[in-house]
Amino acid sequence: MSNMNLPRVKLVVGEHSLNVYVARTAEERALGLMFRTRMEPDEGMLFMNDRPAPQKFWMKDTPLPLSIAFLSDDGSILQLDDMDPQTQDTHSCEHPVRFVLEVNRGWFDAHGVRTGAKLEGPPFLAAELQ
Repeated sequence: MSNMNLPRVKLVVGEHSLNVYVARTAEERALGLMFRTRMEPDEGMLFMNDRPAPQKFWMKDTPLPLSIAFLSDDGSILQLDDMDPQTQDTHSCEHPVRFVLEVNRGWFDAHGVRTGAKLEGPPFLAAELQ
């Protein structure tokens, strides 16, 4: 993912950290992790929207198996799901959200991160100030 021209931020959950690319524009969010064949173990992508809304994600043209977290404005995990590569199955959250995080499949399980855990980092501080 080093060829991605996106800002990066560090997110922390418990004693674990992630270095994530931040997709802010509609174009960046639409491209997401499509066509990526690998990610480092503690990398991911944070999708940021201007306001909470229903979010739907799929894996078309995405060869990596991923796990997805739908996050509240304060970084709390509302829902987790695993996504299979190269599918058009949709993954969504029953709650409108601004933030969605994609990581290598199994990262949340491997680190004991469950629904209700809270991620910390600059995007969530900024959201609290709005």
